[in-house]
Amino acid sequence: MITGALVLITTLVFVAAFFRAPRRRDLIALSGLLILGIFADAILGAFVVYTKLDPWLVSIHMLLSIAMVVVGAIFYHRSKYIYGKGARSDVRSPHFLRIARLLWIPFAVLLVTGTVTTGSGPHAGSFRGQMRARRLPFTFQDTAWIHSLAALLFIGLVLGLLISIWKTSAPEALQLGVRRLVVISLLQGLLGITQYVFHVPVVLVELHILGAVSMAIGVTQFHLRQSAHDREPLIPKK
Repeated sequence: MITGALVLITTLVFVAAFFRAPRRRDLIALSGLLILGIFADAILGAFVVYTKLDPWLVSIHMLLSIAMVVVGAIFYHRSKYIYGKGARSDVRSPHFLRIARLLWIPFAVLLVTGTVTTGSGPHAGSFRGQMRARRLPFTFQDTAWIHSLAALLFIGLVLGLLISIWKTSAPEALQLGVRRLVVISLLQGLLGITQYVFHVPVVLVELHILGAVSMAIGVTQFHLRQSAHDREPLIPKK
């Protein structure tokens, strides 16, 4: 049902982007990529079910879904601003632009270690008729500690970034993006510690996944805010 709803929504978005005046290739490409991502996720999901929730495939399924969230965030951002040949694109700070690009590396490590931790833990998934849920061949404690180190590294980086921006005359857009990213990262870290202490209750795992989605949007927005563009005339500033 959810996949059907997503296909309907993304198809309508693609049609709207195609008939938009003036037509923008970037919006068409991004909306088309969302449709392809949904079908790829659906095909991968079929293999997940066929293999009785193989934890490796479940992890890839999660990462692909996060990638689609990133594409959706990019589409949303670009739809509000004017992009294309001749459009204004002022880099606010070359220094912070490089940092924003490099920030994807520790974030990717954080995501991968998180999916491996989940795949090694008590909620790796089970299938009716199985006596025991299939899990990755790692101990939950080891993967949890590795994921925690990746989380501490990421939080330390964004905190350092926040301090650096405070000491400069960075535009308000950059400062707001970093503050949001710091808040989300700290809440996600606190949630991760809580679920580990209380032996990974299911509800907290679900909230942790929502936190990962929020962080993906936050990292994407911070990267996109590094350049200033004129807003679309019909879209008010919020």
